[in-house]
Amino acid sequence: MPSSKSNLALSSDISNFREMAISNEREPIEKSTTSLIENNGYQDTVYINAAKIFQGIRIEKPQDKILVRYGNELVPSLPDFKDECSQRSSYELAFSALKYQDLLENILLDSCFYPCQSIPDELTSLIVVMLYDLQDRKFQARQISDEEESIPEVRDVERYLYSFKTKLAAALARCRIKHDALSIEYILPETLRKQEQRASALPLYAWINTLKSSLEDIYKELKKEGFTKVESVSDFEGYTYCLDKHCHDVLVFPASLKEEILNLELFTGYKLILQDKSRSLAVHSVKASLNMDDDFIVAHMGSWLTAAHMSVLSNQSTSKVFVCGVKSQAKEVELKELFTRMECGNIELLHEDFTEIETTDQRLQKAKVILLLPRCSGLGVSNPIEFILNEHEDAGLLRDLSQGSVAENKLHILAERQLQELMHAMRFNKVQAIVYCTCSVYPEENDTVVNKALESGVEGSKVQPYRLSPPLWCNSEIEGPSDIFFKMEPSEISNCCFLAVLARQRDPAEVVSVKDILARAAAKGLLEGLDIGKSTKREEKRKKKSKVTQQRNVPKDTGVQTNIVEFLNREMVSINTNSEVSSIKAISGVPQKNMNQTNSSIQLKKITKPISNSSLPGMLKNTPNLSSMSKVFERRTHIRKPRAEDKMVVLKPVEIVLPPVMVPYFNPQGNKSQISAQHYYYRWIGIKSSARDLFIPSLSKRLVKSKETLPSTMVKHPRPWI
Repeated sequence: MPSSKSNLALSSDISNFREMAISNEREPIEKSTTSLIENNGYQDTVYINAAKIFQGIRIEKPQDKILVRYGNELVPSLPDFKDECSQRSSYELAFSALKYQDLLENILLDSCFYPCQSIPDELTSLIVVMLYDLQDRKFQARQISDEEESIPEVRDVERYLYSFKTKLAAALARCRIKHDALSIEYILPETLRKQEQRASALPLYAWINTLKSSLEDIYKELKKEGFTKVESVSDFEGYTYCLDKHCHDVLVFPASLKEEILNLELFTGYKLILQDKSRSLAVHSVKASLNMDDDFIVAHMGSWLTAAHMSVLSNQSTSKVFVCGVKSQAKEVELKELFTRMECGNIELLHEDFTEIETTDQRLQKAKVILLLPRCSGLGVSNPIEFILNEHEDAGLLRDLSQGSVAENKLHILAERQLQELMHAMRFNKVQAIVYCTCSVYPEENDTVVNKALESGVEGSKVQPYRLSPPLWCNSEIEGPSDIFFKMEPSEISNCCFLAVLARQRDPAEVVSVKDILARAAAKGLLEGLDIGKSTKREEKRKKKSKVTQQRNVPKDTGVQTNIVEFLNREMVSINTNSEVSSIKAISGVPQKNMNQTNSSIQLKKITKPISNSSLPGMLKNTPNLSSMSKVFERRTHIRKPRAEDKMVVLKPVEIVLPPVMVPYFNPQGNKSQISAQHYYYRWIGIKSSARDLFIPSLSKRLVKSKETLPSTMVKHPRPWI
């Protein structure tokens, strides 16, 4: 009969309840003294802290559907986290209980464990988290160390749960049969199951603190510890690591080595910093937009490691990193101690929130880039615990992650807040670039926010407007507007990342130093393998000659094809000339300018009126060589500031043909002067070898020939044109 089969299945499940667990069996890994070995339970402090976290993030149900009641307060005296491992274990336990909150409550009700007269409602959160751990331990007793600190509330709940272990296992079996699930984890939504699968295989990313150690020294230390460098994540096997393909200072490790690498001196000594890759991508985007001595703003206090990473990549003596939102004095002292251990000496902590800071604040007048890491839904994060701990995000983020989606009204609130922060950043007139980064998969928090901010025009009309800048790692041509954003979908090798760079259009009057140009070029990877040291005078002369030759051979329709040489040349023109001309105009030659040499300097004067044909002699109007005169004014593609010893302006030789000159002479047979039938033409050419005069007159070949046939008694008129 069906009922007998069901009872047999139920009894079989109860007899084998030790093989049932809410989550997959954990691999036996060595933990610190905070937790015991081989998943035999945690210390009492972990349970009590996990219960406190769960109490704050649990899902509240409507009044008519509440069957299990939670008290308003937990145990009055709560111990602090002893160390980072204790904190991580507490969050993991609370998050696991949150994902299975409905299931755990049903087990408590079905097994008649709840309501319990001997345990108050204030300890219901502790019951739920300890029930999850008991299921995860296959209902085995916890191994307790004699040196462990005992908490009475934890011990009472533990004894009561263990006395109900058979009934609890039976309730779990009935729940599994009801959902026809091979394991309890299949009760979770599909999005959460995929998230857990990605989290189990997600590599660990760590950036190098070059203030304490170099990349080569890190390689040597890892080799001593038995690690082998491989080419990519696909080559991971055992103790291996690789270099990230996007960030040159980020190393990638297998997820299975987490416990081992966290105990290495490289990590405990702050030489390697464990952080999500999306934050390193944002930091390098900021670095690419910075000049050598610029300050920049980290708009959110939670990104402590991000601020430290930015400090490492900046100039410690001339640049400052401003971190907003450090409210409490205790937190300020804690952060200063952390940054001191990391040797980051240029970080300034601000007590105000970013949106509370005035755009005219004198402290931020040198800031040129703002890094915005707004609070988002975070659904693109595969391992939310690590993300919350490293980025110091609100634990309430776990509530949405446990459901696999975000309510529409909450998503709207997040998007509005993100838009306000981005628009406030755009009001800083001195700022030249804004980097906006989220870990959300929703376009409402990504593309939509950025496009709305650009359309708002909040920056005003007195400054250059913002535009979207291509991503730093874009190696191909941008085909559409969506390609301007940098996006990484959540996968088994990385979390989700959305990155947008808003940069002001270049102001033609802006003066940029050479070192700033080289800094930006190096940040964009244009100077890899090149020596950017100072060149000798001989090399500069050779470069000058080769550039002049190239300019003569380059056709006029070369367009605006950019490369590194053109990039540096355009920047040099903007530095060394009094009138800045944009690179596009300089290449196309639209505004023609006249060069005059005055007081050993080059001055550029705009031609306000074109040369009229009526002011030229008749012969000059029809002279084909007249076009060469205009080339003198057009040939200004390459201009440099002259040195004191270099006062010569190199111009292309031009030919000017004057009207025919008729020279009178006396006939030896009489006094009557006659006009020679031969005409003499004077040709004026530019000289290349003399630095005293720009032009000297010379006789044409025709004049030389005619002089040979003239008598020696010919009288040269002092003014032949009269």
